[in-house]
Amino acid sequence: MTTARSIAFIGAGSMAEALIAGMTKTFCHPAQIVVTNRQNRARLEELERTYGIRAAQDARHAVEQADIIILAMKPKDVAEAMATIAPAIRPNQLMLSLLAGVTTETIERLAGRDIAVVRAMPNTSAAVGLSATAIAGGRFASKQHLETAKQLFETVGIVTVVPERDLHAVTGLSGSGPAYVYYLVEAMEKAAADIGLERDVAKTLILQTIIGAAEMLKASDKHPSVLRREVTSPGGTTEAGISVLEQYRFQEAIAACIRRATVRSEELGSALLAAIAES
Repeated sequence: MTTARSIAFIGAGSMAEALIAGMTKTFCHPAQIVVTNRQNRARLEELERTYGIRAAQDARHAVEQADIIILAMKPKDVAEAMATIAPAIRPNQLMLSLLAGVTTETIERLAGRDIAVVRAMPNTSAAVGLSATAIAGGRFASKQHLETAKQLFETVGIVTVVPERDLHAVTGLSGSGPAYVYYLVEAMEKAAADIGLERDVAKTLILQTIIGAAEMLKASDKHPSVLRREVTSPGGTTEAGISVLEQYRFQEAIAACIRRATVRSEELGSALLAAIAES
C-alpha cells in the first residue's frame, strides 16, 4: 500500500473506475482516494457506494489535499479543468494524465508551474485487470515518479515505460487494440453462424481459441510465424483458411489499420493542442 495520504481523481469515467477498482486492491486504501466530477453527482455516489472511496465536487479542495492527481476527464475539457485546479497545485505533487493526445508539456504549461507529470495510455482491458499500459514521464518526472506510476497502473495490468513520442504509436497498437480483437471475434461469430454452429457454442470455442493462442505466444520464445507454420499442414484445413486471408491481404489490412489509428491520434492531438492554445 502507498504511503500517499490522498489521491485525487479529476473525472469519474470508466477508466477512472477501472483504476479505482485495481488500486483499492493493492495500491492504497479506499479512504485515500477522492473522486471529483464536474456535473454528475449520482456517478460520484455510485463510486462511493461501490468502492468506499470519498466523493467530492470541489476539485480544487481535493487537489490541495492530494499527493497524486489523476487527470481522467475528457481531453477536450483539460484546459477548463486545469484552470480550476491550477491554484491548488503544489510543486511536490505527482500528476498522472490519462488524456489521449495531451502532451506532458501542455499539462505543465496549464499547471503554471514545474510539476512532475506522467502520461499514460492504458486500454479498456483495465476493467478486468488486464490492461496493456504505456507510460512516459515529462521534464520534471523523476525515476521515482515513474516507479510510482508504474506501481499504480500495474494494479490493472502490465506497464511499459516508453519515450513520450511513442505514445501515438502505442495508441494505434494497444490503446485501440481491444477493438481490433473484438472486430475479429465479430467476424468469427458471423462465420460460425453461417456454417451452422450454435451461437453459445461458437462463442465459447472462439474465446478459448483466442485465450489459448495468447497463452501460447506468452509461453513460447518462437516467432508468431513459426507457431503459425507449426499448425499449418501442407494441403490441410489451416493452410486452406490462411490462403484466403492472404488472398484478402489480411496482414496488410492490419498494418494499415494500426498506421491509420496512429496518424489519427497525431491529428487529434494536434487539433486539441491548437484549441487549447486559442482558449
